[in-house]
Amino acid sequence: MAALPREVQTSYQLVLAGGPFPFSKDGSVFGNRERILPLMTRGYYHEFTVSTPGASNRGARRLICGGQVMTVPDVCYYTGDHYASFKRIQP
Repeated sequence: MAALPREVQTSYQLVLAGGPFPFSKDGSVFGNRERILPLMTRGYYHEFTVSTPGASNRGARRLICGGQVMTVPDVCYYTGDHYASFKRIQP
């Protein structure tokens, strides 16, 4: 976690706290259409925006977390390239 941008750490802490999230789409179901992440039932993964300094929109960075209770995720992944690749986060 310490090797990732500090904005990832901020987003992760917001997930653990249950928000408040800066964007209305934060917490929406992530469909894993790219099939890069392990296949799970629909609704397992949710996505959260990772702020991009200087960006005027949500940017390309996301935190994808999976589990039954989002404040206690089973697993989280970071993508800095809008779902082209993922890094599993080790808190």
